[in-house]
Amino acid sequence: MAYKIAVLVGSLRRESHNRKLAHALTRLAPDSLDFTFVEIGDLPFYNEDLDTDTPPESWTRFRTEMKTVDGVLFVTPEYNRSVPATIKNALDVGSRPYGDSVWGGKPAAVVTGSPGGVGGFGANHHLRQSLVFLDMPPMQQPEAYIGGIYEMFDAEGEVKNADTRKFLGTVMAAFADWVGKHA
Repeated sequence: MAYKIAVLVGSLRRESHNRKLAHALTRLAPDSLDFTFVEIGDLPFYNEDLDTDTPPESWTRFRTEMKTVDGVLFVTPEYNRSVPATIKNALDVGSRPYGDSVWGGKPAAVVTGSPGGVGGFGANHHLRQSLVFLDMPPMQQPEAYIGGIYEMFDAEGEVKNADTRKFLGTVMAAFADWVGKHA
């Protein structure tokens, strides 16, 4: 039986390089992981006033989807040395209402990609802080900061460099092991 893994992509752009990275990661993963891309771009910003008996439909959809998964793969760019608002908002929506978080105990992996050489280091570590608070064990090794993302893919969205493909496969094999230990 494969573990069901939600993929949350921090960039909303259809042709986002981080979205391409997320798809490449899922193709390189072991068969023990079954991926579903979960939409987060339609979630209204969390506002407790809206969290009534009839919250926004997209919140209900998101919370329901997230309750059914065994783990979460976060793939995100870095905005201003932190995570994009879409990722932070998804964490907030999923952690409410208080006492009914969808996150608790779900193992997670964080992969960040950016055009620069640092590869989204700030966003990666900022996101990990929230995951620890939300009781999501984040995979520690290997760390995945992917620099030079604008040059990474060919016209079909495949990773051009064999060493990079090998590294991404190593990340996904480690994540499969991590999920197996913590799901």
